[in-house]
Amino acid sequence: MSEEPLVIVAARVVFEFIWTLLLMNYETIKAIYLWLIPPEPKDVSEDIILITGAGHGMGREVALRFGRLGSTVVCVDVNAANNEETANMIKKEKGKAFHYVCDVTNREAVFKLAEKIQREVGDVTILHNNAGIMPCKPLLRHSEKEIRAIYDINVLGVLWTIQAFLPSMLENNKGHLVVMSSMAGLMGLRNIVPYCGSKFAVKGIMEAIAMELHEDKSRPSSGIKFTTIYPTMVNTGLCHNPKYRFQLFKMVDKEFASDLIVDAIRRELTEITIPTDLYYANRFLFRILPYKAGLAMNDFVGTGLDPHD
Repeated sequence: MSEEPLVIVAARVVFEFIWTLLLMNYETIKAIYLWLIPPEPKDVSEDIILITGAGHGMGREVALRFGRLGSTVVCVDVNAANNEETANMIKKEKGKAFHYVCDVTNREAVFKLAEKIQREVGDVTILHNNAGIMPCKPLLRHSEKEIRAIYDINVLGVLWTIQAFLPSMLENNKGHLVVMSSMAGLMGLRNIVPYCGSKFAVKGIMEAIAMELHEDKSRPSSGIKFTTIYPTMVNTGLCHNPKYRFQLFKMVDKEFASDLIVDAIRRELTEITIPTDLYYANRFLFRILPYKAGLAMNDFVGTGLDPHD
């Protein structure tokens, strides 16, 4: 077969470039419109939402809120008593809830859990990876066991649950992956170096899986949504010694954070910081400035965590 004339190839490239520019402008205008006029929160009464780390903190608070919205809530935690308590709290409010004990670091256990939930409850439509740990001390004081536990729970647990529950979402072309990253997944902070690395990894996982599905033309995936949450310090018991100079960066209540998380999921936002103002502070102050200028800004802001055991 003869090769196409160079002029035809060039014309095709020019056409594709013009089309790409038009598409980029369309998506930019659309994003600005949705920022000014956010989409209405979707009805989640028909959704089955699985929440890891549902036994306490924000996991419990998010589970309660989805229960009140009529969702079928699947509570998953390694702590059986706390997890069952969350499910019972939902049921007392006339919600629908199931509870399962699972160690998300155990890939085999996660896949068995997925099969069991599919049989007993149905296909999970919203997967909320909330489970995580955050030891807080200088890097040189972290033990090997602590560091491995951070990555087993915060990173591998996310990968195992996505691998287990994404196939049914793809088969139905309907699903929503939600992951808890952190502001520590957008900028480095002292005394939580391994934790920062794990949350940077979670950010990368979400961006990469979205790109992978976007570029996979063998099956439809437009029905799969992605939301990454970047909270600042939240009063859940993980942050024992917060330090902040200005109110913008202060510790926030878990109830306030959970309201924003549920709202972001229902509006199918791609990402959100908590508080929301931190999104712009990080993007336009810390990422535009040169590295040392950013350090100077960080010194001025004075936010962070002091170590605790």
